[in-house]
Amino acid sequence: MGNSLRSFALRAVMLGFGLAMAAPIAELNAASLLSPGPASVLRKSTEPFGLATSLLAGGGLHDKWLGVQRQLADELAQLAACENDRAGCTSPEALRFLAIVDAGRARNGRARLGEINRAINLAIRPGSDLATYGEPDVWATPLATLARGSGDCEDYAIAKFVALGKAGIASEDLRIVVMHDVLGGGDHAVVAARLDGHWLTLDNRRMAMIEDSDIRSFRPTFVIDQNGVSRYVDAPLVTEAAWRPAGR
Repeated sequence: MGNSLRSFALRAVMLGFGLAMAAPIAELNAASLLSPGPASVLRKSTEPFGLATSLLAGGGLHDKWLGVQRQLADELAQLAACENDRAGCTSPEALRFLAIVDAGRARNGRARLGEINRAINLAIRPGSDLATYGEPDVWATPLATLARGSGDCEDYAIAKFVALGKAGIASEDLRIVVMHDVLGGGDHAVVAARLDGHWLTLDNRRMAMIEDSDIRSFRPTFVIDQNGVSRYVDAPLVTEAAWRPAGR
């Protein structure tokens, strides 16, 4: 009886030791499959849609966004000058854009986002790049879009992105998201703004703002912020070269 108890106790100790050793191995295997490591397995992405992203070092979207940023530098300088001396501002587009920013600044929280979403949607007519420029995909800065009076989805998104930033929304809470229409095909660009830990999408196709978790028929493929363009890791449906704006 005593030998049986000692044998049982020994087996229990060995089993406990084996389980303790197996747990880190199981965690290591999971971490290897979900690289880069155990911490990222438990941490949800802070990007819209909660998916992991990978920053692009080059490519079509990367180059387009770089071009927009270069042009934006000039427009932001013009906007700053007009903001300091509105009476002496010679750009009607700058004054219109600043009026939109002012209306947004006068509100707080969700109302600020909604004000700018609505104002930009009403300030720009839907129009294709092919009809305007004779090219299929031109990304325009806000003042250029207002001067032209029309634009497609990414033109609306860029204008909202800049207006929200000037209205006081922190850069870490602003994104442009490119999404693929899984039902109709094609791609669509919207702005995502984070409010109280939730990402709201600002779409030129609607005045109402929808939370990212409530979007069903679109799959996010790329996300853009002040740091550059990133690809959603779990978005294999569309390659960067295949970007074609579906909506206006």
